[in-house]
Amino acid sequence: MKTEAPNNRNQVPSTTAQKITGSPSDPLTPSSVPPSGGTAVGLATPPAGADALLETIGGYSFQWLIHNLEAHGRKQFGPSFAIRQTDHNLMRRLLVYFLADANKASQLGIDLHKGIFLTGPIGCGKTTLMSLMRLIPGPDQNFTIKPTRDITFEFIQDGYEVIHRYSRLSFHAHGPRTYCFDDLGAEQALKYYGNECNVMAEIVLSRYDFYKAFSMLTHFTTNLTASEIDAMYGPRVRSRMREMFNLISFDDRHNDLRQ
Repeated sequence: MKTEAPNNRNQVPSTTAQKITGSPSDPLTPSSVPPSGGTAVGLATPPAGADALLETIGGYSFQWLIHNLEAHGRKQFGPSFAIRQTDHNLMRRLLVYFLADANKASQLGIDLHKGIFLTGPIGCGKTTLMSLMRLIPGPDQNFTIKPTRDITFEFIQDGYEVIHRYSRLSFHAHGPRTYCFDDLGAEQALKYYGNECNVMAEIVLSRYDFYKAFSMLTHFTTNLTASEIDAMYGPRVRSRMREMFNLISFDDRHNDLRQ
């Protein structure tokens, strides 16, 4: 029986100061955490009255967080990587969630005990931003990104064991294992020994039970609309999703960044 090992390629350090900055010797990132409302080392001091630049999330300057995430993004995705200004409101919501800023979460209607359901058009950067979010939480909150298409390939090989792998076997020594299932809807319903199975629907329903019993968190990215989710997975799955997730959406007018 195989179990999914967490992706430790970007294993985050245990302290918040190290979460974003990485190595102090890295020229792309500052070597120390700025005070609440401050700016990163090497960045220009914001002009007087620039309240937007002094915005904080979880005790960190929002602009400082964006600066450091862009630096990590350039290393991971290429030198042209940048977080668009039009995505800053979405980034605020993600950062409030992953930095567990309870006060701002309450203001934004974000439940820190639920997962993230990130929606948006094809190529808008959903997977990229969730990859960057893996740099923020401590190891006890880290998550593994798993493409849904890969899960269907596993199902073809291993059958119904795959559903257990991502539900009742999805635990490590410290508690439930958190997954981000990437690109919901890219997979297909499959037959196993003649029996058709909607693998992701079954995984959602199974993880819902463990969410209720053990606070097992799940994240998703998708370009599906609510009606498409209903059509592909049924009203029962959609109902469970409402209980399990905070919905965060990109602007539908985004162009495909991969073109």
